Amino acid sequence: MKKLIALFGLITSSLAGTADQKLPHIVVLLSDDLGRLETSIHGSKDVRTPTLDALADRGMVFDNAYIASPACCPNRASLLTGLMPARHGAHPNHSQMKPGTNELTGTLKEMGYQIASFGKVQHGRRTFEGCDHLYRDPENMSRDLKALFESGKLSEGPLCLMVGDRRPHVPWIEESIYDPDEITLPSTFIDTKETREHWARYLSDITHMDTEMGRVLELVRENIGDDFICVFTSDHGGQWPFGKWNLYDSGTRVPLIVSWPGQISGGLRTDAMVNWVDIIPTLIDLAGGDLPEDLDGKSFADVLHGKTDTHRDKIFTTHTGDTQYNIYPMRSVRIGSYKYIHNLLPEAIHTNHSDILRNDGRGAYWDSWDKAARKDSRAAAIVASYFTRPEFELFDLEDDPHERSNLAYKAEYQSKLKELQAELSSWTKTQGDELKSHREPYLKTDSYQKIRDQVIASRNQRLKANSQKK
Repeated sequence: MKKLIALFGLITSSLAGTADQKLPHIVVLLSDDLGRLETSIHGSKDVRTPTLDALADRGMVFDNAYIASPACCPNRASLLTGLMPARHGAHPNHSQMKPGTNELTGTLKEMGYQIASFGKVQHGRRTFEGCDHLYRDPENMSRDLKALFESGKLSEGPLCLMVGDRRPHVPWIEESIYDPDEITLPSTFIDTKETREHWARYLSDITHMDTEMGRVLELVRENIGDDFICVFTSDHGGQWPFGKWNLYDSGTRVPLIVSWPGQISGGLRTDAMVNWVDIIPTLIDLAGGDLPEDLDGKSFADVLHGKTDTHRDKIFTTHTGDTQYNIYPMRSVRIGSYKYIHNLLPEAIHTNHSDILRNDGRGAYWDSWDKAARKDSRAAAIVASYFTRPEFELFDLEDDPHERSNLAYKAEYQSKLKELQAELSSWTKTQGDELKSHREPYLKTDSYQKIRDQVIASRNQRLKANSQKK
């Protein structure tokens, strides 16, 4: 059901734009590996996220917020640059941006902002353009923020605080605050004891993240007051089958809340489609700054202002891979309710380090999935659809929100398929996307166990070599 945006309530006076007006403070809160549906604001009946609930009451919730890529490195680079991965260059995970790529935090710095980073903002918790104060601990951001406020290092002027909690990134906390027997698993999962235990730990980390973000906001209000723009979002879905490392909505569609007391009416929801590359351009625009040219991102300030209930008519997402664990490039486009995914190497096997390493707090439940698949046809079908994909996938998200019914090979959808294929092909060309794998894939002609053994042996050799260097 489409939600209506109230086209009123905005106080139209800007806090920026002339010399005698103050720039608004900005607070950006980032979760790591948080699926959209694993929050109470998007319908979870299990997980408790009171900080997000309060933010939603104070601001606008985006029901169609997407990321650029479902991996930490390329997507966080897209946030900071306003560029899609093919353009900034850090396409696979654990890669580097092209030399000379500008980060939009540099624009905020030029506007007069003092920028502080806490936890994981840039991938690897590295610094970024314009960063004045860097604190790396990804779980105790409120402690470090308190220390910065008390240090006397902050000069007068507007602040941009960027706070990245590593949770619920793996490994998940050992002690769960949720009962594994009482929680509801996603419909795409295999219901086993081990899955429930890991899911409960994942949900626990979400609540702990929410609590820490609450402490951060309390400190902000104590020190700079209530007048600041606040953004909360997550870099992609959780590290679960069909989530992170995938272009299904469980990997690419994320929570997004924007609040600004007195400027953005509270308690609103919007269906406007936005992308992570749009976030910092929007903040620059709200603060009265000028946007650099030739960005992929564009401001959705008019949505926040209540002037429109639409932003993008197409959402593109990309994925290349993660080192030796995930080598499965794919691209997608959503137009209206239809999503098209092009799996560039359908002859390859889809894997990631969760199913390969199967460590506790990461992917140890996978053994129970294999066991269930040997006895149950539904479980076998889920496992098969995880490891092997057709080249083309087409879904109607309105009728099939969990993307389980592939329409790409049905005669009545060929016209829609060709329409989306043409849109995606045209866009990848304008991006300069070479549509290549970052390394040799694992082919279906090899057994999965052989692939696992090879990757684990290679990993162990690398760890041994690194240990000897030390």
